[in-house]
Amino acid sequence: MRKIEERGTHETTHRAKQRCGQIFRYAIATNRAERDVSADLRGALAPVVTRNRAALTDPADVAALLRAINGYRGSPTTTYALKLASRTFVRPGELRYAEWSEVDLDGVEWRIPGERMKMGELHIVPLAQQVVEWLRELHSITGRGKYLFPALQTLQRPISENTVNVALRRLGYSKEEMTGHGFRAMASTLLNEHGWHPDVIELQLAHAERNKVRAAYNRAQRLPERRRMMQAWADYLDALASGAKVFVLNAGRSETREPTHGHKSIYFSRA
Repeated sequence: MRKIEERGTHETTHRAKQRCGQIFRYAIATNRAERDVSADLRGALAPVVTRNRAALTDPADVAALLRAINGYRGSPTTTYALKLASRTFVRPGELRYAEWSEVDLDGVEWRIPGERMKMGELHIVPLAQQVVEWLRELHSITGRGKYLFPALQTLQRPISENTVNVALRRLGYSKEEMTGHGFRAMASTLLNEHGWHPDVIELQLAHAERNKVRAAYNRAQRLPERRRMMQAWADYLDALASGAKVFVLNAGRSETREPTHGHKSIYFSRA
């Protein structure tokens, strides 16, 4: 653990300690050890410093980012990765390791297995119609391989962990302005501002639910709401990218109007 700590990856150090503790507890349960010696390291490791992820949350800035992504001139695969990152707001690792076997285009959902999720549980990502169309286009490019986003050199490996961030730098965004992980904060901030229920947002972000009974209820009951939210989110981003002025209403309906000055305005109802 000290070797890991010396690299400055303190969060990884604490995860390693946690895994060791799990192994020792299993050893105790199977009469292979008498106690969990990792417990003696409490307070011995450097603490994890929480840092805010760089993200754009002002609608005008988000609109500029989306237009920049639409005009990206790099690899087509990277372009689709940027588009899906913004519309699905999964973690960067979940995106880059996405496999075609996990995607159901007819069922309009992406089922990420638990072993690839931070919380260790299956995660369902409802797919907006725009995303389904992009995935059909992407399938014609990378569909004969395992990964949605394979490396340029081989279909046997996914894109590197730096691909999306490097693309953002090429688009002119510094690491203090926007990162691949920042798409999650962007979605969380704007969806909360638009009145979507915090529980629905947190479920789609795949954050942990401490209350196990509540977590099971949410997973069973809130998928329809998440489907509506993900489609509304994709529509909202499309409206921003088109230069439309977006308003949020409480009237339970959505409207599109054409103001006299010629710029389309989109009116989205709250959830």
